[in-house]
Amino acid sequence: MAFQAQRQPTDVCGSCILMSRNPVRGILTVCAEGQRQMDVLKVFLGSPRGLNLRNILWHGFASPHEVPPKYCSMMTLLAAGLGQLLKSYLRQTKFALVHRPFRALPDLEDLAVFPDMTSEVLPVLEEVMKKSTFILKIMLPYWEEALIRFKAHRFADCAVLLLPQLETGLRRVFAVVNECSQRLLTAESTALYTTFDEILAKHLNDGKLNQLPLFLGEPAMEFLWDFLNHQEGPRVRDHLSHGEIDFPEFPKEAANQLLAFSTVLLLRFVDEGLLSVLKEEAAIRSLVGLAASYRARVHPVSQLRKQVLSCEKSLEAWPLLSLPTEAEEAARLEGHSETDACNSLLTEIMSELCHHLPEGHRVARGLDNLPAEKWPQVIRELCGTPVPTLFCPRTVLEVLTVLRNITAHCARVSSQVAASAELRQRQWVERRLRSRQRQTYLHMLSSIKLLSPVLYLILLLIALELVNIHVVHGKNACEYQQYLKFLKSILQYTENLVVYTSQERNKWNEATVLTRAALLKIWTFSEKKQMLIHLARTSTSKGVL
Repeated sequence: MAFQAQRQPTDVCGSCILMSRNPVRGILTVCAEGQRQMDVLKVFLGSPRGLNLRNILWHGFASPHEVPPKYCSMMTLLAAGLGQLLKSYLRQTKFALVHRPFRALPDLEDLAVFPDMTSEVLPVLEEVMKKSTFILKIMLPYWEEALIRFKAHRFADCAVLLLPQLETGLRRVFAVVNECSQRLLTAESTALYTTFDEILAKHLNDGKLNQLPLFLGEPAMEFLWDFLNHQEGPRVRDHLSHGEIDFPEFPKEAANQLLAFSTVLLLRFVDEGLLSVLKEEAAIRSLVGLAASYRARVHPVSQLRKQVLSCEKSLEAWPLLSLPTEAEEAARLEGHSETDACNSLLTEIMSELCHHLPEGHRVARGLDNLPAEKWPQVIRELCGTPVPTLFCPRTVLEVLTVLRNITAHCARVSSQVAASAELRQRQWVERRLRSRQRQTYLHMLSSIKLLSPVLYLILLLIALELVNIHVVHGKNACEYQQYLKFLKSILQYTENLVVYTSQERNKWNEATVLTRAALLKIWTFSEKKQMLIHLARTSTSKGVL
């Protein structure tokens, strides 16, 4: 073992090292000329062949009694010494040290599924901590200290203490359910640690299926991925471990959610009799229910769903735009052959999509087309359809990325058009538009009547493809590339539309021509039956046969 500390009673000394926020890697670079300092760092922190304190503690391998007070003292002195060394180095080189700004965690409103850990729940957690087999008795002081820090409103401290212990407990469960007790190795210099990365993966290193997700269940796995892994999530473990978060500003919501999830997890490892007694408490029953119904909130599928709903809400405001009656009449009399052609294509494509609505969402049953007033309702219902998100393969993630980019550009077009319409309407009423500007305004009014259903069509298409996203596995390599090429052509259309509808360009006639070309591409590709909605129907038919 690379780490064989003497056992002696101490306070939770490990937490002192664990919560160290020194940018070790940067300091190692700065003091590259100081070989003695480098050697000390290597012994304590920087090498698997040394004490490797940081990794051993952060990954939950060392109990409090395995960390002698002298190590904590040494780390404190080392941090102070490195500060002096850095100050001297900056003075000699006349360099200025510019600290990276702390990282602000993303909005946690969508992730705050559990209610606040109140005085009604915390005593239950204290009792469960002592009786749950998920916690090793020698690790109990860390849990107790985490709870103390939470009550003292030291939320970052609470999270720093809690995360390694979640990793320790899940590592033990991982080793049991996968029958690989050797993966409990702690600090061998010749073997990799079993960390969250492997614990939460779909497969083991040998290619076998990881049994932990099956044991924990999808809701628990989704919660862990949302908080720890997804790039657009808070990733509290990574950011805390690299000193990227200002501890006093660490949000209570993050610590609260971790603590609530831990409570539910610990309850799964208590005696059945005790569990039934604890579930008589309404607050505990609520926690367990919320955990069981958890669905991914940061996964790209969830993010796309939110984007579509937000864009649809933006489009709903278009009919509320106060447009001058005389201007609308003038725009109607002006007419436009391209607009008529687009409307014809819109009708054809919408009629085709209508036939691919899931049975439970077929609002226009028996109709050849979907009434315009039903479009928002259908889009919202489609976005409420559950879509599996755990362990999405690369092809699914690639398609989701393109769909999200398309939706983002649709949202931008929507906001630009609304802003332009409001501005030009005001200028029209105040008679501040010159002759050419008045003509441009009429073109804009004509385009608005076209762009609104076109953007709804794209959102409906995206929502339908999202529901069937996993069917993309049924495409071979060539078909997949053709499908991506089609989606990217729609993306190109929306990107150009953003440019044409900006207040600086005002190319409304060009936008109409561009729209017709895009609708033709959608119709042509739909005729080939290569969309996911078509593939899904084919797969279903084969399944029935």
